[in-house]
Amino acid sequence: MNRVLIDLEALGQNLKIIGGWMREHGASWTVVTKVLCGHADTLRALQAMGVRSMGDSRLENLRAIERIVPDFESWYLRIPDLTAVADVVRLTDVSLNSEIRIIEALNEEARRLGRVHGVVIMIELGDLREGILPGSLIDFYKYVFELSHIEVKGIGANLGCLAGAVPTVDQFMQLALYRELLELKFEHPLPLISAGSSAVLPLLISGQLPKAINHFRIGEAIFLGNDLLGGGLLPGLRGDAVVLEAEIAEIKEKSLVPLAETTSITPFISEVSDDRTPGQRGYRALVSVGNLDTEISGLSPIEERYSIAGASSDITVVNIGEDADGLKVGDTIRFRPNYAAFLRLMSGRYIQREVVPAISEFQKNYALDPFTVDPVLEPSEDPGQQ
Repeated sequence: MNRVLIDLEALGQNLKIIGGWMREHGASWTVVTKVLCGHADTLRALQAMGVRSMGDSRLENLRAIERIVPDFESWYLRIPDLTAVADVVRLTDVSLNSEIRIIEALNEEARRLGRVHGVVIMIELGDLREGILPGSLIDFYKYVFELSHIEVKGIGANLGCLAGAVPTVDQFMQLALYRELLELKFEHPLPLISAGSSAVLPLLISGQLPKAINHFRIGEAIFLGNDLLGGGLLPGLRGDAVVLEAEIAEIKEKSLVPLAETTSITPFISEVSDDRTPGQRGYRALVSVGNLDTEISGLSPIEERYSIAGASSDITVVNIGEDADGLKVGDTIRFRPNYAAFLRLMSGRYIQREVVPAISEFQKNYALDPFTVDPVLEPSEDPGQQ
């Protein structure tokens, strides 16, 4: 059996530590759930841990969250399509925006439904993703502030997400100055600067991030614990919350160097090694997970002696070593995925996904803490209480 295991104890530790960083900074935050692709048991576990602010970029996922976690603050984390405006207003409290035409449509739909929709106006600061140019701020805000069913929650930015631009303190100081300028110009409060992501956490931990940056949208650090700037894991976070178990379908001693002439026209990249000689042999295991299931280049065997030799659409070859290491057909090899591989595993339809412990057992042993913004994992005084 091939399956993704999500360790709720590790997930809870990461949530608790990141929540502590947020409280110390005086910030609110939203758990980015898009990598879960609406996985019901993990969403229920997040609810049990106290998560009440979730953000996603897929309306299908937000519908799933609405069914599973009825009392939550919802964020739509990509610029809405014009054709999606009605669903965005119905399903979410806040959306990220950079186009007047879209905000006009959000306003009209909110007016029709008799509600007010929150928006964060995104500003382009160098990652070349969504965002208005700073020179357009005054005219843009002058118009948006006059819309009757739009509440401007603040300004925001995406850094370190598309172009790989490393977030800098100067960029965040710019955002703080832009907010001051807008509040003085229009005498209208802008409570949020939503510019924190997993990539920004190293600046937060080191105390370099301005206090004005007071809202974070965090995903990868929760699920994988990664330090996106320095590499490795962030202090105190666990990197074992997500594991792929792949079943061995064949294990044999074979040559480690192809016996025939090779070309570069294979559809998928294979291992390149200059330190192997013709005739060198070793044990190779074939596991029944391939590029159809995930981003194989984003998998790392947990056993560091193993290495991925290559993959096709439906199998991956793993070099085990000079002996079989006690492995046999039917056993599993465990891998840690990076974010891209995890996303593919959760969005595909061929891999089973499970939480550990089972969600029913988890909910028995942890108290619900409704309506908290910060995720909090607290053991229940009565283990039988739900």
